[in-house]
Amino acid sequence: MATPRDDLATAIACGMTAAFHAAQAPGRLAIISHHGNRTFDELNGNANRLVRALRRRGITTGDAVSLVCSNRPEFAEVLTAATRMGVRLTTVNCHLTGDEMGYILDNSDAKAVIGDARFAHALQAAVAHAPKLDLLITIGGSVAGFEQYDDLLQPEDASDIDDPILGKTMLYTSGTTGRPKGVDRPAAAEHAANIASTPSDLPDAGVALAAAVGRAAQQNGTTDRHLCTGPLYHAAPLAFSLAGPLTAGCGVVLMDGWGAEETLKLIAEHRVTHTHMVATMFHRLLALPIETRSRYDLSSLRFVVHGAAPCPVSVKMALIEWWGPVVYEYYAATEGGGTFVAPEEWLARPGTVGKPFHPELLKIYDEGGTTREPGEVGTVYMRAPVSGRFRYYKDDAKTNNSYLGDYFTLGDHGYLDADGYLFLTGRSAEVIISGGVNIYPAEIDAVLLTHPAVGDAGTIGIPNEEWGEEVKAVVELKDGVIASPQLAAELTAWCREKLAPFKLPRSIDFVERLPRLDNGKLYRSKLRELYTSGH
Repeated sequence: MATPRDDLATAIACGMTAAFHAAQAPGRLAIISHHGNRTFDELNGNANRLVRALRRRGITTGDAVSLVCSNRPEFAEVLTAATRMGVRLTTVNCHLTGDEMGYILDNSDAKAVIGDARFAHALQAAVAHAPKLDLLITIGGSVAGFEQYDDLLQPEDASDIDDPILGKTMLYTSGTTGRPKGVDRPAAAEHAANIASTPSDLPDAGVALAAAVGRAAQQNGTTDRHLCTGPLYHAAPLAFSLAGPLTAGCGVVLMDGWGAEETLKLIAEHRVTHTHMVATMFHRLLALPIETRSRYDLSSLRFVVHGAAPCPVSVKMALIEWWGPVVYEYYAATEGGGTFVAPEEWLARPGTVGKPFHPELLKIYDEGGTTREPGEVGTVYMRAPVSGRFRYYKDDAKTNNSYLGDYFTLGDHGYLDADGYLFLTGRSAEVIISGGVNIYPAEIDAVLLTHPAVGDAGTIGIPNEEWGEEVKAVVELKDGVIASPQLAAELTAWCREKLAPFKLPRSIDFVERLPRLDNGKLYRSKLRELYTSGH
């Protein structure tokens, strides 16, 4: 009988891929970072130790665990442990405030939180909002009330656990109601079994996307190395820059904070073959002086994949001219879906984000739910899988409202050309994407509305050449309150106390009356149109 240590497929099915690679190449580097390195043998051993330590403290299969951590080796160890002990892992944005963080810890029903000591203040505040927590662990330093990660691992056995069971992740994505929602779906093995037992002529879009990326990437653990440029708590870096490469046995170079020249330096130094980026990074790389760009040998690069936000055609074209036809693109979200486009296809159709894996997997509808013809702009809808569909944790109403029959939408607008390639024409006014990060304006509105001077508020995204979009707040003041630059600064400070820095308005405008529909809903698309059209 095949075992996880001698068969990769068996290892994947029970979360033991690190054990497989540790057996094949124990000394191969799995993680390279400023916070230390890990070989596959060390990564696997520490994951086994962590499983035993968590079990000893009452964490078991089916429990929820949260991780608040920067890009460091322990992040990979926690993910590897969770994947083999059958728990549900939620990775939390470590730049959130204590209140924002605490909401996720509580809403996810986390029994344990493992947190980076760099964020001690937010962690301690978050714990106060999560009474169901039984276990507090800190990485990289001491935090009052937390056990230290290294102390937990030190006495435990590093040998492979003999009862692995595949776990899963549940990541949070904010909604227009302002509070984040957990995107819950079956674990991969359960999902695969569901698909096998539920015949369908249609492929599962998420599975098809993963397969397409895998075929294009062709990662080889003995020769290849991946550069992780983004924060691992986000879905795309977690999948493309950690889980995927480690499954293939590739070493991952972790950046803890992104810099343009540092990216080039690391690619050259480590002969990086694969990486995942967002459009903002492309813009900053291209802004480097020619002498800086030419200083580094980037010839090792074979596969650069990007998504999260549309990339301006001119930017991507310039990057391909510099790096060659190695730039791939996907369109997907935590909820699912997916298109994918290789550089040769993109160069033939500049601006496309790819083609669905089956014509029935993606539709363009108008506001009445009627299918749009090729070339006609509408809302982009993607077909959910026959089984294993996502749900928003503890929010059946939001789950149901996200679907139109068998299809769901991320709120993007676009069209299909005559050959079935998707082109995005704009983001829904309900979502701001800045530097590849989703920002939900209703959450910012809610904070502004608590200020005593504010009568109404509407937050929108406006174009920003570097970031794609930036946050602008438009405020209607209460009677008798006078608009002024000082008040705008006061409102910004008010938001700073309650929101993560990346959500803060970059500018605040005052208006006499915000546009609202007859039902009282803010006409956000009209508000955004006023600014993007130059009025």
